[in-house]
Amino acid sequence: MDKKELINEVLTRSVSYIVPSRDVLERTLLSGKKLTIYMGADPTGPHLHLGHLTNFLFLKRMQNLGHKVIFLIGDFTAMIGDPTDKSATRKPLTEKDVKENMRTFKEQVSRIISFSGKSPALIKRNSEWYEKMTLKKFMKDLLGYFNVQNMRDREYFTVQWMLQRDMFKERLKRWEESQHTEGFIGLKEFIYPILQGYDGVAMNVDMEIGGNDQVFNMAIGRALRKAHVEKKNTSPDEKFFVATTLLVNPKTGKKLMNKSEGGLINLDDSPNDIFGKVMALDDDSMFAVAEHCTLLPVNRIEGLKKINPRDAKLEIAFAVVEVIYGKTKAEEAKKNWINTFSKKEMSEAKLPELKLKSKKISVLDLVLSAKTVESKSEAHRLINQGAVAIDGQTKKDPREVVEFEGGETAKIGKKNFFRIRIKRIK
Repeated sequence: MDKKELINEVLTRSVSYIVPSRDVLERTLLSGKKLTIYMGADPTGPHLHLGHLTNFLFLKRMQNLGHKVIFLIGDFTAMIGDPTDKSATRKPLTEKDVKENMRTFKEQVSRIISFSGKSPALIKRNSEWYEKMTLKKFMKDLLGYFNVQNMRDREYFTVQWMLQRDMFKERLKRWEESQHTEGFIGLKEFIYPILQGYDGVAMNVDMEIGGNDQVFNMAIGRALRKAHVEKKNTSPDEKFFVATTLLVNPKTGKKLMNKSEGGLINLDDSPNDIFGKVMALDDDSMFAVAEHCTLLPVNRIEGLKKINPRDAKLEIAFAVVEVIYGKTKAEEAKKNWINTFSKKEMSEAKLPELKLKSKKISVLDLVLSAKTVESKSEAHRLINQGAVAIDGQTKKDPREVVEFEGGETAKIGKKNFFRIRIKRIK
């Protein structure tokens, strides 16, 4: 691709919309001006996943164009908790929790973007400025912009604006319906968007990228940047932000990478696990993964929609592993998956038998019958995480009743394989 084609891909691939506009950003990129762009992630858990990969690939494209990239770890804000999509206040994390969660973040991110070479990315933590911030500065530089000149921007610094957030509206409704026993809004999470917004001011960036569930927070950050520029009268430049498309099931609209529901495909999973988890996705979701989590050309993805779903999924799984671990590891993972699930050796292998009393059994009872877990809750967790499959078909509904003929292969967990046998009733 030439520069214009690369810029067009940056502005279209996995992008929901751009503020202030695509045209303004396109002109800026074509002008040759080098921008500083950042993406932030709170270490609320130890793994980054495919939901983050969409944004990392955007950063990779920007880095390839010579722009400065920053990966920000929200180690301070993680102890507060982003209220986005949360129906209740997050459980607070300790400083020890956060440090342990973020321990391998750079290693995970470095598989996608480069921290060395011609345009090395930077990694920062927002505790760098928040731990040094005085109360006076907090009140003045974060909360003290109600008197900005632009009336539209002034709204961002009001309680009324914060209460426009959908999750806050829902909580207030539940608070009323429960007679003030549920749906509380903590003061810390109420000011979370201001804290996240100030990150861009502290780093003096030109652009922020985040999922389209982060638009509210990014809008606050843009207003803060404008307010600081207006105050210092140093530059007319405005901060861009790019909202990327969330990785969701196109039929249900639910996030594919959801910590609370299991089934995560993590960036630090092994190549074999990533390949297998992509193969376990339903047919509706695999093309969303192809578009947002691989470097496959768009026209190739359209072509995959016209071939056998299994063959399409093999190519998509390969592309996901390739973008994280490289071509060699992707080839090894593909070979391993085929040897495990597709070749004749699997049907002839001497696997331990799992004898069932009936041809029909629920997925939950199947897992319990194998006696590889100690409780129903653990069985539910395995099923929800996509770790149960019958003849290579993932089963995610514990209540689904499966009818067996005998001879099928059941996979329960990462390493437990069984040959199904139906007990004869005498």
